[in-house]
Amino acid sequence: MAGSVIQVDDNEVRDQLPDDLDRGFVGVYKFPDNKRRKVTGLMYLIVALGLGIWSASVTGEPVLVNTGLIAGCVALGLFGLYSLAAGRGFGLDENEALVAANRAVGFPVGHASAQLGWRGVLSRPTWKMLVYSAEDPPAHRGLVLVDAVDGTIVEFYVEENPEEWAQSSELDGASETNLDA
Repeated sequence: MAGSVIQVDDNEVRDQLPDDLDRGFVGVYKFPDNKRRKVTGLMYLIVALGLGIWSASVTGEPVLVNTGLIAGCVALGLFGLYSLAAGRGFGLDENEALVAANRAVGFPVGHASAQLGWRGVLSRPTWKMLVYSAEDPPAHRGLVLVDAVDGTIVEFYVEENPEEWAQSSELDGASETNLDA
């Protein structure tokens, strides 16, 4: 049946995030730690070592053992070593990073947002903190990069808030959006 299309009901398709990544629950969210990279790095090293030993022990001129397999074992082993080196654990969570960001910007922080990113060749974890001052509306905002391993401030930028903030009393009764049309 060349060219036939299989029809699948959308209700039959199931896709689910792992529990540690699922944001569909209420409660405190804990970011997955980078230490999980060490587990996969160790598995890569074991597979590379096992295949390397097996290919070295094969006698004669086997079809399955060639320079491509040896190069693949070396590449997998190098990536395993990289994963072990890049698998640093967090020294502080997002709440501790917010405290460090609060000290760096020089104003009391009201609303804030945390994002986890990585920098450098060894993927050093870094908190990116977007912070607003505690006034209503906020007078200042800042972006602070906090090293997630040792808590040092990588860099920060603070400016007066250029955004136009409407007071909530001005919005009462005037809630028109482009979706109302």
